[in-house]
Formats: sequence, C-alpha cells, structure tokens
Amino acid sequence: MPAAFAADPAEPEPEPEAEPLPPPPPLRRDDDAPARPVFADPAYASDFDDSRSSFDYEPPFRPRRNPARMWTLAAALFAVVALGAVGATAWYGLPDWMPFARPTFAEAQPGLKLDFPAKQQDRRQLPNGTWYFGVNGKVTNISEKSRSVPTILVVLRGPRGQIVRTAEIRPAKRILAPGESVSVNEALVPVEKSAVKAQFGWKPG
Repeated sequence: MPAAFAADPAEPEPEPEAEPLPPPPPLRRDDDAPARPVFADPAYASDFDDSRSSFDYEPPFRPRRNPARMWTLAAALFAVVALGAVGATAWYGLPDWMPFARPTFAEAQPGLKLDFPAKQQDRRQLPNGTWYFGVNGKVTNISEKSRSVPTILVVLRGPRGQIVRTAEIRPAKRILAPGESVSVNEALVPVEKSAVKAQFGWKPG
C-alpha cells in the first residue's frame, strides 16, 4: 500500500500589522519657546495707555504748568496788593516821599506867626450827640512892615494820624501892621468823633 503523502504543513496565519509609531517630537528651539510675560514698572504704569498708539502725534514738549492758572493767581495777587495799597492810603494818607503827593500846608509866610496852643482847642460832644471842635488862636505880624494874611487851613486827624476833616478859615483882618495880631475863633460842627488832633497852617495856593 502506497504510503500516504504527508499533508502540506498549514500556512502560517498572517500576523496583524502593528500600529505605526508616532513620529518623534520635533526638536525645540529657543525661538519656539513662549515669551516670558513682561510686567511694567509701577512707576511708569500711569503713563501707559492701551488706547493710544505709539505713532500718534505728540507735541515736542509738554507744558509743565497751566498758563491760565498762573495768570489767575497773578491777577488775584495783584488785586490783593492793590486793595491793600488803597486801604493804606485811605487810612494813613499819601506818604510825603511820593512825587505826586501834594503838601498839606503851604510854605511858611515870612513875618507872620501862627499861634494855636493845643490846650486852647475845644473838642466836645454836644447834647444832641454830635461832636464839636472849636478853633482858637491868633496870627501875629512879627515883621517891621505890614503883611497880608492868607487863608488858614485846619486839618483834623484821627488817632493813627489819618486826615478825617479839613477846614479853611479866613481871618477877620486881612492886613496886619507891624506887631499887630488878629484872633481866630471858628466852630467846626459837626465833626467826626475820631478827630482827636488838630494841625494849623497856611492853605496851599
């Protein structure tokens, strides 16, 4: 009996294909690294504005002060100084050194003497409440010839020396012979309560 042919060996089953391996990650360069966050200095944070472009027009320099405010302050300062000067002038009068200040009295008259002693001046309050000032004195011709008597000026001043009242008095006799005198008696009413001192001189021409 012929020998049986041996059966062919079974073909091996194909092995399942393996899944492809993922490609290796690309090499990382410094340029691919994420940029580090930049934090602004707090000292300059107030100058940073996201809404403004760096290409916007800007003036060559920024004024450090507001001109309108400076002019306002200067005007206010000038007004204070001017009001102070006006108040001082009204209170004390113009100083004698000012070129436009007129002298209170005229120059002395040669040969004529004014005599108005302070103790002879009469200052008092009347029963009706008003204040009265009585001027009492005399003018004497001390020269050796007749002299014409000009108008007398009376200046009443307050406690701080400010002028509060002026009055003109014409002597009863206008021409005085050598050695002759003329009495001057005048009532000034009403006068200011602050009039505490009187000065006498010749009226300026």
